[in-house]
Amino acid sequence: MRRRAQTVLTGWNLPPATIEDAVLVISELVTNAVSHALPPAVLQLSRTGAEGPRALRIEVTDAGPAAGARRPAEGGLPEEHGRGSGIVTALSVRHGIRAHRGWITRWADLPAA
Repeated sequence: MRRRAQTVLTGWNLPPATIEDAVLVISELVTNAVSHALPPAVLQLSRTGAEGPRALRIEVTDAGPAAGARRPAEGGLPEEHGRGSGIVTALSVRHGIRAHRGWITRWADLPAA
């Protein structure tokens, strides 16, 4: 998934730093969907800019929370879990969640000069 996203973003002539940040955000959003939601997890990449500065939009849509979703084990190492949201926040200019009937989309916009 990471290699395919990197290939697509490279084809869009994005700067290497933007591609690195995007691959990290993609990894965090997809990992969240795989770990805590029902399948399928669908990744969509697009470029925005009609309302303002150009941005790379990353969206991951899943079928919502899974019953008994895996959680870090009690006493697990804290540095191993729970940083994904902070990473997405730090690397994006905007991010959020859209809920629609039967689906949840987590999205992030990264600057794409």
